[in-house]
Amino acid sequence: MQTPKIVSDFRDGLAAGELLVQSCNACGKPNMWPRYACPHCQSDDLGWLKSSGGGVLHSFCVLRQGAPEGHEGDLPYAIGAVKLDEGVQILVRLAPDGADDWSGYRCDDRVVFEGKEAGRECARFRRAAD
Repeated sequence: MQTPKIVSDFRDGLAAGELLVQSCNACGKPNMWPRYACPHCQSDDLGWLKSSGGGVLHSFCVLRQGAPEGHEGDLPYAIGAVKLDEGVQILVRLAPDGADDWSGYRCDDRVVFEGKEAGRECARFRRAAD
C-alpha cells in the first residue's frame, strides 16, 4: 500500500529535521493534520510551511504498560498534545528529562521540536529551556 503524498510530505520533513504544517494557499490559514481540502475555505490549493517548532504542552500521558499493538517495545514513553505557535495542535512524543523520567513536565510548559522520534514517523518534543 502506497503512503499518501500528504503523509509522505510530512514524514519527509521530519526526516530532514523540519516540522511541517499544512497551509492553505487560498486563505493563508494553517491546519493540522494534513487534509485534501482546507477546513476553513474548502480550497484544495494546499502547501507546507516550516513550523517555528515552539508550542505549549496542553496535555500529556506517560505509558508504562498497555501500549497499543506494535508499540510494546517502546515502553515506557510519553505522548503529548502540543498547540504550536502557528495555532494548530499536534500529537507528539515527549523526550524524557532523564532515563524514563518525565516528572518535570507540566501542562502549559513551553516545549520545542527536537526532531523525529527514533524508529517512529512522529515528531519528538522536549521542554524548552527556562
